[in-house]
Amino acid sequence: MRRMPRWVWGVMWVWVAATASAKSPPNVVMIISDDQAWTDYGFMGHPHIQTPALDKLAAQSLTFTRGYVPDSLCRPSLATMATGLYPHQHRIVGNDPPGKRELSKADYLQNRIKYLDHITDVPTLPRMLQPLGYLSHQSGKWWEGSYQHGGFTHGMTHGDRTKGGRHGDLGLKIGRQGMKEVFDFIDMATTEDKPFFIWYAPFMPHTPHTPPKELFEKYMKVAPSESVAKYWAMCEWFDQTCGQLLDYLDEKKVSDNTLVVYICDNGWIQDPKANNYAPKSKRSQYDGGTRTPIMFRWPGHIEPKMDMTHLCSEVDLAPTILAACGLKPTPQMQGLNVMDSAAVDARKAIFGEILEHDIVDMNEPSPSLKWRWVIDGDMKLIVPYTERDAMKSAPVELYNLTADPLEEDNLAKDKPELVKQLTAKLDAWWKP
Repeated sequence: MRRMPRWVWGVMWVWVAATASAKSPPNVVMIISDDQAWTDYGFMGHPHIQTPALDKLAAQSLTFTRGYVPDSLCRPSLATMATGLYPHQHRIVGNDPPGKRELSKADYLQNRIKYLDHITDVPTLPRMLQPLGYLSHQSGKWWEGSYQHGGFTHGMTHGDRTKGGRHGDLGLKIGRQGMKEVFDFIDMATTEDKPFFIWYAPFMPHTPHTPPKELFEKYMKVAPSESVAKYWAMCEWFDQTCGQLLDYLDEKKVSDNTLVVYICDNGWIQDPKANNYAPKSKRSQYDGGTRTPIMFRWPGHIEPKMDMTHLCSEVDLAPTILAACGLKPTPQMQGLNVMDSAAVDARKAIFGEILEHDIVDMNEPSPSLKWRWVIDGDMKLIVPYTERDAMKSAPVELYNLTADPLEEDNLAKDKPELVKQLTAKLDAWWKP
């Protein structure tokens, strides 16, 4: 007898454990930036990058400036947004599965297809919301096969690995080539009077950095190099598309009953000499790769506040969205409902795991693990996974993020007791 997938049990859990849901559950719109540093917004104090639409959203939201993603790589991070689970839980721990160099093209293709099973083995937000009547739409970055494979009722990505499907295919047109598909979906859902869930994850400001000419010329006047000007221009171009989406919610008169969630999948520090990221950003264990502002806007339900103190994690998105829709998280979810201010205030530590770009094992997460990290108050501990030969010589790192936001002064040797205490917290969270 074929076993029932874990996601079915998860959907059954949130359905049975549902609280009394509102008569008119909110629409949910997730806006997901792609490769953008936590500093690179007007409201975060960047001296040149202009992001008026996101500045306005931040002012209208419960905005955590100390937000984090567990892993600084897009595919694991996006899977965490969709599931509310850490990478070692959903087991999507890198961008590409094993065998890229060792296997034949045909055998490697089978690995790529087989790895998609992980997303069908756990609950996803669109699958959990569908029993409540939600229509859902995927656009932009999406690694886990077709939009249907993730539980979306509508979408842009075909995900066929034999036809160029990898990380979004046709969905990557959104934003860069207009907003029609998302707007058409909103029109349909509102016409049918159905609650909707939108995954808006444009391939922006991600490379290729090909901004409109006028934006590039604008930033060439103040940027230190051409590559930086192009990246800064991409940030504003992405912001313009966010403004178009938010304005369309206003136009359709659904903003008041829509929960808008904002996050970036991972950080990016632009290399001033090349079209690439600089050290200590994407794929790294540092804040340049893992930190992002996180926003929640739901008029009349979430009080706007610029929270510069409390920690927020990507794993908080799913529990918060489910709570807004009258559902409870699955038992596997470790995040918080940020609308529970007492729980947010009580939490002192958040956790993360940095894994390889190319996955080492098809099912086990630890062979791909490089570092685990914990932030407790102002202190951040980074512990290498020395069970792997490649990590045996990597140092333990300890930083005071308030005094040393660039993580340059490693305090690990000076504070051995604190290292021991924080390592115990890491082990209590996940010990591979």
